[in-house]
Amino acid sequence: MKEISITSSFNIYNNLEELPKDIQDLMNQAVEVRKNAYAPYSQFRVGAALLLDNGKIVVGSNQENAAYPSGLCAERVAIYHAGSVYPEAKILKMAITAASDTNQTTAPIPPCGSCRQSIAEYEIRQDTPIEIFFMGEIGEVYKSASLKNLLPFMFDKKFL
Repeated sequence: MKEISITSSFNIYNNLEELPKDIQDLMNQAVEVRKNAYAPYSQFRVGAALLLDNGKIVVGSNQENAAYPSGLCAERVAIYHAGSVYPEAKILKMAITAASDTNQTTAPIPPCGSCRQSIAEYEIRQDTPIEIFFMGEIGEVYKSASLKNLLPFMFDKKFL
């Protein structure tokens, strides 16, 4: 038997105002689109904004369904929309924010496992890291230089 150790590294900003101006703008777009979330079951609203290498910004919000598996997270709404409208563009940065209708969300909310796998597909396909910034409604903002920090053992096409 042997043991391996995996470490992840994140930059932590104290609040939205501490982010570079371009990331503040991207996160503010995620905050705005979060308001469009359809979240009648969880009352948990998520917004995502992507900056593409062509300068376009694509946004998405979570969309729930009474048949829970039929809903879709904000990150995947944005990623799949970007992939369908701008198939040749690379995703450079992603901003994610989440807020609850029932209590204030102060901890940074990372992408769920399904979203991590979807982001991994695009990061591997484009062979360029995607910077991911995530926060709650207020408070600290975490930055990951790549999805690999959030999903170190990525499953991809090389396993098929």
